[in-house]
Amino acid sequence: MTEINGSGRLKFGAYEADLHTHELWKHGTRIKLVGQPFDILAVLISRPGQLVTREELREELWPGDTFVDFNHGLNAAVNKLRDALCDSAEDPKYIETLPRRGYRFIATVERAVSEESPAKNSPVAEVEGTKVSIVDLPSVSAPVQPQAVAESATLERSGRYPKKRLLRYLVPAVVVLAGIAWLVGSSLHPSGEQQEKLLAEKNRARAPMLLTGLSDPTSDPAFSPDGNRIAFRRNGFVPGTSGIWVKQIGTEELTQITSSDTGDCCPVWSPDGHTLAFSRFSNSERTIYRVSEKGGPPERLYSAPLTSKHGELDWSPDGNIALVGDIAGGGSAIFLLSTEDGTTRQLTSPMPPDSDWGPAFSPDGTQIAFLRASGARFPASIMLMSAAGGEVRRLTTDPQPVDGLPAWTADGSALVFAARESDSYRLWRVPVTRGIPTQIAEVGSPAWSPAISKRGFRLAYLRLSNARSIQQIDLHTARQNARGLITSVGGQNAGPQISPNGKRLAFMSDRSGAMDIWVSDRNGENPVQLTAVGTAGTPRWSPDGKTIAFDVGLGPDWRQPRAIFLVNAVGGVPRALVQDAFNNPVPSWSRDGAWIYFASDRSGAWQVWKIPSNGGTATQVTTQGGFAAWEASDHYLYYSKHRDENPELWRVPVGGGTEAPVFPRVQPVDWGAWTTIDKGIFFVGTGPQPVPTLSFFDFTSLTIRPITIFPEPPFWLGAPADGTSVLFDLPGSEASHVMVLDNFH
Repeated sequence: MTEINGSGRLKFGAYEADLHTHELWKHGTRIKLVGQPFDILAVLISRPGQLVTREELREELWPGDTFVDFNHGLNAAVNKLRDALCDSAEDPKYIETLPRRGYRFIATVERAVSEESPAKNSPVAEVEGTKVSIVDLPSVSAPVQPQAVAESATLERSGRYPKKRLLRYLVPAVVVLAGIAWLVGSSLHPSGEQQEKLLAEKNRARAPMLLTGLSDPTSDPAFSPDGNRIAFRRNGFVPGTSGIWVKQIGTEELTQITSSDTGDCCPVWSPDGHTLAFSRFSNSERTIYRVSEKGGPPERLYSAPLTSKHGELDWSPDGNIALVGDIAGGGSAIFLLSTEDGTTRQLTSPMPPDSDWGPAFSPDGTQIAFLRASGARFPASIMLMSAAGGEVRRLTTDPQPVDGLPAWTADGSALVFAARESDSYRLWRVPVTRGIPTQIAEVGSPAWSPAISKRGFRLAYLRLSNARSIQQIDLHTARQNARGLITSVGGQNAGPQISPNGKRLAFMSDRSGAMDIWVSDRNGENPVQLTAVGTAGTPRWSPDGKTIAFDVGLGPDWRQPRAIFLVNAVGGVPRALVQDAFNNPVPSWSRDGAWIYFASDRSGAWQVWKIPSNGGTATQVTTQGGFAAWEASDHYLYYSKHRDENPELWRVPVGGGTEAPVFPRVQPVDWGAWTTIDKGIFFVGTGPQPVPTLSFFDFTSLTIRPITIFPEPPFWLGAPADGTSVLFDLPGSEASHVMVLDNFH
């Protein structure tokens, strides 16, 4: 083979690598691979089939002034690369090791083609202006036949989760629609390379990414001029962590620029991208500083007495800074600050009691948008004027509670702003030529404080999240009951399930912007996103560890039906197993892998059903009520009697028979707060005292042994078959996070 030159994006197998942006994708899902592992991949795929020696890699990636153990560093980087590609040295699909010599990329490498159009004959539906081919989902089953029921029976449509836990599973509405469209589109030619490319591009364009997964709140996002970095304010819980921070998009690089517990906010970038300006509040004054993009001592530019906390800034293309200042008679106006001599000039002159705030320059610097409110800060209207001053024009006619600065689109044709509708903030777009604001549904709600990159077509915004972390209790070491954190990324991380060999972890997480299925090492390291659906949950490993079953919401509303899907544990396009007009959540596998159990309301009430794992007709298992089920080693199927709080656990022989309660007091706090292992059941109940207690029910002795208590009850439990540890999820603090949506036009 010859070298592949002149192509920024290369394709091999199910993967695409963009050598310009240093991004790796699999079936449209971005894979975490940064630094030297990606650099090694770039070198190898640029020379497919050729030996790349260790010395060549040293010269390319480890310069002579780098003081590291080269051999150790190279081996570690190649191992990380193989993990990302689900490859192995023993049976390589992509990277072959030539002992003591180097490496060879053995898979076929092609230039990635541009996005293909859908099949001409596929009917097309409009979803928020985006055309999506509507075809049947790929199915491995025949239609599921419901039992005959009396015509008067009504189907329960109240959803899957208790109301008090609803917030945990809220996802942005059109991210959900995008995910469904991804699943829908995946059935057109599920084995075709062009269709996989189409799906990847659609998914890439529609899935917001979590940029700041910190445990404390973040706000005030601002793009660098090149669109590759975001500055933001962090309100740190730990002393010394509050201030202005910068995150490099697509990497884990996070830099603290300033540190101030009194309040640094509202960062903006200089036109050349080398400097940041920000506002700092103290007890007596508001000061504007500028500081290097790398941090260091800030330089004071402007100070004023503290009368109002309007710290919003914007840096014009010609180098001046717009700020909010107080005016005679009360209220505030927009001023222009010279960064050369520190002088200010008033731009707007609102009539009392009006106040102006939230300035934003157009991309070419000729116009400035701002917010005008009468008296209080809310509600406000968006106003436009020349950046040189002059006549003011009202852009939005209905004053609304607007949160954050308006943001210009990259072409300067429209403004994006956050306004409250009903009980939640949403993002809206309004043309600068006047018009009716339209909702930006891709980001869902709540969303506020928008920012738009001048290059790179990116939208950033804030999202509120109730964080949940996955933790573990170790039951077999000298430090019995010692607890350890498995996932610490912000957002929701729940539903932990250990693979049959005990080496991998599957869980659900919204760290990418919506709830999807992820897998990682047993300790939470090296996480990989498996799905890009937006409403995925309840992952369950097959007994051989090769497949994961999960459920998917078929609409943006949590009350809408769910379906059962299967996905290869190393990635791929999910395929439908159970999908119809009924609600079909909570899959689990039989111990021989032949069946998948699930809950369904198709008979008029929640019952446990099962279906062959390779497709077929579903069979009803329970008749007296049933929801979440696990098949155990004693040849019984155990299940929660219902999906509400404090369900009884019942059991029925795997081959059929009498349905009966398991044992008195074996009653978890929720349908997900229990799991079976070879010798019994772990569950979280209230115990003898009214506190959440992790206990173990022994199948042989029929006894219950309390293990530990929780400050709050977890919703999910998971455990390896040998019972040496228990995984669970616990709620954390509520925090705002910066989200980024690519391909925003």
